[in-house]
Amino acid sequence: MKTIKLVFAALLIAASVNTFAQKKEVKTDASSVVWTGKKIAGSHTGGIDLKDGYIELKDGKLTGGKFVLDMNSITNTDLEDEGYNSKLVGHLKSDDFFGVASYPTSEFVITKVSNKGDDKATVTGTLTIKGKSEKISFDVLKKGKGYTAQIKVDRSKFDVRYGSDSFFDNLGDKAIDDIFILDVELAI
Repeated sequence: MKTIKLVFAALLIAASVNTFAQKKEVKTDASSVVWTGKKIAGSHTGGIDLKDGYIELKDGKLTGGKFVLDMNSITNTDLEDEGYNSKLVGHLKSDDFFGVASYPTSEFVITKVSNKGDDKATVTGTLTIKGKSEKISFDVLKKGKGYTAQIKVDRSKFDVRYGSDSFFDNLGDKAIDDIFILDVELAI
């Protein structure tokens, strides 16, 4: 009788492990976040470091997660002139854009996942930039042991107004698109 109880308890524990979400830390040093901002006369690209993050899995499927970006790490990769590069990065860190002195991090928290097969899901969550939170959705692809996504962010919803024709008239060719893109590769 004692043996049956031990076997039953072991089976119960093994079954319960599969019913609860499994938390996996993101390898921040092997992950990347590349930003692209467009304007009428061209575009700029750079990176932002992932400070920390994790995903949650249940039965091998994505169910949740949280990711924190280090806004002080913003870089530019397309301007070769050191002076212009430094000027752009400084402007992006200023209150005109992301105000990193007051808001050193941004975060995304997954609130819903709609799995569409083994390798694709639509993720919905709360993105917080400059202390403002908005709900966004995007597709995620499982790639090897990690995940990739292209996230389109409307900066005007986060009070990032500089050069936005949503807030200012007569900008002409000085207008900067409200939508910027984050190409994310998470290593798990």
